[in-house]
Amino acid sequence: MQKIWLKSYPAGVPEDIDGSAYPSLAALFEESFERYAERSAFECVGKRLSYRDLDQQSRHFAAWLQSCGILRGTRIAIMLPNLLQYPIAMAGILRAACIVVNVNPRYTARELEHQLRDSGAEVIVVLENCVPTLQSVLKRTSIKHVLVAVDDEIPDSRDRGLNPKPGATREIAPPCTISGHLTFGAMLAVSANLLFEPPPIGPDDIAFLQYTGGTTGIPKGAILLHRNVIASLLQYDAWFKPLQKKIPDSEILISVVALPLYHIYALSACALRSVHLGGMAILIPNPRDIPGLVETLRAHAFHFFPAVTTLHNALLDNPEFATLDFSKFLIAGAGGMPTQETVAKRWFEVTGRPILEGYGLSETAPTAISNPVTNTAYSGSIGVPMPSTRVSIRDENNEQVPLGQAGEICIKGPQVMAGYWQRPDETAQVMTSDGYFRSGDMGVMDCNGYIKIVGRKKDLILVSGFNVYPNEIEDVVANLPGVFEVAAVGVPDPRCGEAVKLFIVRRDPALTEVDVLRYCKAQLTGYKRPKYIEFRTELPKTHVGKILRRELREPKLK
Repeated sequence: MQKIWLKSYPAGVPEDIDGSAYPSLAALFEESFERYAERSAFECVGKRLSYRDLDQQSRHFAAWLQSCGILRGTRIAIMLPNLLQYPIAMAGILRAACIVVNVNPRYTARELEHQLRDSGAEVIVVLENCVPTLQSVLKRTSIKHVLVAVDDEIPDSRDRGLNPKPGATREIAPPCTISGHLTFGAMLAVSANLLFEPPPIGPDDIAFLQYTGGTTGIPKGAILLHRNVIASLLQYDAWFKPLQKKIPDSEILISVVALPLYHIYALSACALRSVHLGGMAILIPNPRDIPGLVETLRAHAFHFFPAVTTLHNALLDNPEFATLDFSKFLIAGAGGMPTQETVAKRWFEVTGRPILEGYGLSETAPTAISNPVTNTAYSGSIGVPMPSTRVSIRDENNEQVPLGQAGEICIKGPQVMAGYWQRPDETAQVMTSDGYFRSGDMGVMDCNGYIKIVGRKKDLILVSGFNVYPNEIEDVVANLPGVFEVAAVGVPDPRCGEAVKLFIVRRDPALTEVDVLRYCKAQLTGYKRPKYIEFRTELPKTHVGKILRRELREPKLK
């Protein structure tokens, strides 16, 4: 197909990237470790980790893995918020030719057990507050080694005696009673003198299992190879070239990482990109603390701030945000959920810089489509395909539709996943015969290559940028005694973009909303829990008995 979007590329942005620039992420890391050794790589709650320290400590972690007999290709889970242990663990895992399995630290026991069992993870790095959840499922998993991360155990590269503010990221956690566990700090200490033997790592080795929902709503691991993630980083380099030249050689790129690193957007666009460019990433463990986030931003002349529109909106509602220094600020990235026009306009009025809206998925590592960085006005679109990326808008028969007509957004490029972990049938359902990934989202492309989302083929619900799949919610709630039938849909929500609403037909007339909410709190992560519940005597169905979620979302006028 003709790449009509190329005419919308800013000057200097190439049509394609050279994905062979690095054989692996480990090679990319080692180049940055050597080139930027004296710079600060990450900061969290006032403590900094230099590139030299990141090199040494991730090497120690990789050596410890080898000393435990952990073989290349072993899946290793990281269940952490944005703390300094995360980049150390991630880099160490990848340098040891193992596979990172990102885990949401807010998962319930049911959710955690599924992901650990499905991935076959043998090692887990877990926040001390999450240990009770892990303990409840540990015997039913393949986990052999547990490293418990305490948020104040990583020394500062500038002052070894500096400690974060008490209680800044956590409450007091109960003692860990898992037999044989180590704290992350103790692991680094015992491995300091171990020999690390770098294994060969190639572009087709697996780097990440990034869990996401699929056609059935059951979380599954998107297989991201080293070359997929490297391609994504090189695409960012090419795309941001018009802005990068605005940063003097005497400055380093400062990125704000308020989105969780277990999410592919923050992982790739913030952490990995920052390391690649020798920048410093400011880790925000608790972005819900808006006043605290504003005070952290006050201490830095930051350049790049990716977020979701709900976070942008929350910051704008804080009066202190407008008093920050935006003199170095270049752009705010946005993804995961549609950017609201009113938020984009308010953001530009306050900061003088635009929100750059893009589009991607875990399966595309993540960015496939983005607005050009030279745009300043709100476009209402998700932009144009990234370098080396093709986008085709197709119908149900896999035929490309005419410009201006709605169809499914299908993506082909070097950043697209290799498939779903141990699920060839699911992989076949989302990959076309000519190599395009079927996103499940419906869009329209105009004559300049700009794409606008017009709906979702899947029934997924977007809550603050996180995918919530109705099938999973329904499966959980259906197990609650007293429930006869249940359907979950997304409804507009001013704070989260969308919220989960349940429609329930009671089996037990005594079942209450409080009963349902209490049950969901024990079984579902916070963003998956229903905000609204409506009891009905029956649910709309097809002639074969399938519940019509569409009619629940859009009730017919009587």
